[in-house]
This record gives sequence, structure tokens and C-alpha cells, in this order.
Amino acid sequence: MNDPTVSSPWRYLNSGLLPGEENMRRDVALAEDLVHGTGSPTLRVYGWKPHTISLGYNQRRHDFDEERCRHEGIDIVRRPTGGRAIFHANELTYCVVMEAGGRSIQDVYAEISNALVAGLRFLGAQVEYAIAQPDLPHLYRQQTSIPCFASSSRYEIQYEGKKLVGSAQRRYTREDGSQVVLQHGSLLLGPEHRRLHSLLNVDDDAVTETILSDLKSKTTELSTVLGRRVEFAETAAAIKHGFEQCWNIVFKEVHSL
Repeated sequence: MNDPTVSSPWRYLNSGLLPGEENMRRDVALAEDLVHGTGSPTLRVYGWKPHTISLGYNQRRHDFDEERCRHEGIDIVRRPTGGRAIFHANELTYCVVMEAGGRSIQDVYAEISNALVAGLRFLGAQVEYAIAQPDLPHLYRQQTSIPCFASSSRYEIQYEGKKLVGSAQRRYTREDGSQVVLQHGSLLLGPEHRRLHSLLNVDDDAVTETILSDLKSKTTELSTVLGRRVEFAETAAAIKHGFEQCWNIVFKEVHSL
């Protein structure tokens, strides 16, 4: 993908493992810098230390047992994007900041998913896209929809019908009406994300059991897909390769921003 609206070269940054608040601050800073003309389109990959629950922009913090999370050393942060809660543990998170160039939200989702799929197939994962779009407003009114990985939206990435990557997007509008995209998402490397159900502030055991059942039946992870342990570093390199191959770009690798 060559975008004529982009005048700066693409940057790639592997930030490693960082606390949740710092990860969200860096994603927003990348978007705001591009809005103000001081940044460049960027692909950033990172992980989370300590393990963190991230909430969608409009999601209730009260849905989670904050005292238990503090006791177990788990952070809770709010994302600048929409979507539902994710327990970030053994995963690779990607962040793409770019010019929208007049493309719709769904168009950008599709383009980013194409690049992610290219990277995953480079590792040997024969993944596919979700086709159907759920009724999200109706879904979000149900307690069992608290986890992001309880459902798949169109263009999200699956393996044999199970969700592997969950993503969310936000647009920033400049004074001239042009837009900057911030999209980030979680690529599950192992099964630890399923712990989310045990950290809920929900009295109804049936609800927590349903959530756990959904996470088991509707999600998968790269280690299961490939039948072996998958490391963060090899996944990061494959995702970078997928973007370069699919979008016909060459990243300028940076070590700090």
C-alpha cells in the first residue's frame, strides 16, 4: 500500500515490556504528534509489565475487582479507543498511527488486517478474517460482553473461527478536516488472557462461568495455532515483515520516540 497523503517515512519501534499507563501515553503521543505535524506514521509493538487490564474508552472500571487486582499486582488502565476489556499478559500489542487519507474506518481495519495476516502467515499461521459484523450496541448491554475477545468484528483475525487478534480504532481530526488514525490491538501468544473472568466484580457465578466458557470456545492463541511456544521477538519481526511486504514500505527502525 503506497499512500500519497503520507510525506514522512514510516517508523518502526519495538518498545518491549512497559506499564499500562505508559503504553497508552505513548500511543496517544504518537497520534497527537502526527496531528500536529511533528510526527511520522509509525508501527509500534510492545508488551505489558506488569500484567494489565485495559478498558475501552466508555467501559466501567467498576466491572473489575480493583482490590484483587492491586493485591495480585495487576494494573487497570483505560484505552483511548473503544471496544471491551482485555487482560494483557502473554501477547504482542501493535499500534499503527497513520494518515486516514479519506479512507473509512472499515477500509483501514481491512488494510491493517491484511498486513497482520501477511505477518502471521510468514510464521506459518493460516489465519482468516471474521466476515460477520455483530450488533455491538446490543451486545455491549449484556454483562457477558465485558471481554473484548467474547466476539469478533468484521476484518478481525481468526483461526478456525476463533478470535486471535482484537483491535480498536480512534480518529483524530485536524482543523483542516483531515484525520489521523490510531489503531491498536492484541495478538494473543498464549492462553493467559482467559484469566480475565477471575478478576471481575460480578456476584453472579453464572455470568463469570459464561464469560470463561466464551473465552475458551471463541478465542485462540498463536502457540496453539502453531503447536509450539511462540516468542515475542519472533512475532514482532514477522509482523514488521508483513507490513513491509503487504504495504510496500521500508521502515526506519527507531529505538525511542
